[in-house]
Amino acid sequence: MKAITISPQIMTVSGGNPLKTVRHRSHKRSSYLWIVILLSSIALPARSQTWKAGVATVRITPGESLWLAGYASRTHASDGKLHDLWAKALALEDGTGQKAVLVTSDILGFPKAMSDRIRSRLNSQLGLSKAQIMLNSSHTHSGPVLAYALQDIYPLDAGEQAKIDRYARWLEDQIVALVGAAFRQREPVTLSAQNGVTRFQVNRRNNQEATLRQQTELRGPNDYAVPVIKVVTATGKLKAIAFGYACHPTVLDLYQWSGDYAGFAQLELEKEHPGVTALFFQGAAGDQNPLPRRTVSLARQYGRELAAAVDRVLDEPMRTLPAQLRTAYSEIDLPLSAPPTEAELTKIESENEGYLKRWATRMRADQKQGKPFMTHYPYPMQVWQLGNQPIFSFGGELVIQYAIDCKKRFGPDIFVVGYANDVMGYIPSATILQEGGYEGASSQMVYGLPSRWAPSVPGLIDQEINRLAEQAGVPRQN
Repeated sequence: MKAITISPQIMTVSGGNPLKTVRHRSHKRSSYLWIVILLSSIALPARSQTWKAGVATVRITPGESLWLAGYASRTHASDGKLHDLWAKALALEDGTGQKAVLVTSDILGFPKAMSDRIRSRLNSQLGLSKAQIMLNSSHTHSGPVLAYALQDIYPLDAGEQAKIDRYARWLEDQIVALVGAAFRQREPVTLSAQNGVTRFQVNRRNNQEATLRQQTELRGPNDYAVPVIKVVTATGKLKAIAFGYACHPTVLDLYQWSGDYAGFAQLELEKEHPGVTALFFQGAAGDQNPLPRRTVSLARQYGRELAAAVDRVLDEPMRTLPAQLRTAYSEIDLPLSAPPTEAELTKIESENEGYLKRWATRMRADQKQGKPFMTHYPYPMQVWQLGNQPIFSFGGELVIQYAIDCKKRFGPDIFVVGYANDVMGYIPSATILQEGGYEGASSQMVYGLPSRWAPSVPGLIDQEINRLAEQAGVPRQN
């Protein structure tokens, strides 16, 4: 609180330009005005310097056997669990009452229809706009298939589809209730942020998994940052840790529920810090794999490595974030390239099995019924400014080049989040789009889209994230 200097003649608030200078003939009036100024000087810092935060968790492990999302090679539904799946929420309120909520989850991705319904309900119930809601998925490949997502991958009969639809409706209700619970738990806190580092991500386009052990060096691009947000109560107690990494949770390809390495990292941190909620958010992991992989021991190892990186950050000085929140959001229509012809679809249908055949069959059926193919997709982007900590959020399976480019423009300390609010496909860089391959071309069929992205897409994304950063008050570094 700024010091107050009082005299019978002149009263000022020190520490800058005087808020008020008044000459008085009446000591009674002087006393009255002094009280008004004193109360104002006490109230203003309380509104501008204090964060409030609340956390909540909900177990989202399916209660019955369901198909697992992420691998087209799976042949049957789940048969157990390594550990439970969770959704978690960190609700924030700045010194002026501005609010935001981060939701993290052990699922492959929020499909657009579910995300839109959740955010619409949160707007109705809590008055939150899309700019204030960040729905992030870890992208674990050991979570459940959801409705309206990856519809061509799995050979689902009516019974299996009914179970998936039932679980998706239940999950939607759980997420809405979770956010409400987090806001009810708000209390005064201090927020701090910093980037750590760990190095088990490997660029899967430039390093072959089969020959990895013979390589003497790894080829990039990569971004090994471990963004960390620390939430501490007014009494000095650690309340929550939100942390991220840019790497596919694909260590495991079993038939058991788990959060993969990210799930093990959260369990490790919560064991190390009893009573603390650890929330993992996924980064620009589209072309980054944990290698080597395929054993539970490796998933546990990578989880411990990530937890150790977070703990190191917590033990060292972190930047305290002023209680000022700004949010910006938009959805831009990203163009798709020309769809395949009927002849091309017929060829794909006749020459392939599995999801490629189902995709081509569905596309041909739509074509025969006169249904127009999608030509654009509404792509979500978001920027938060938590005090002086920028957070850049993108939908879809964002590749690492976007994180690198954002850090070149806005500084190495920013946080970059992928898989947020809608996971509709891969988001390739200009280089990957030109090269093609899985992330640049064929993955579009996995997600059920009619064609690959148009060449203009990377430029449109860069242009819009720059605009949102300016709107949220994030300064350019170059």
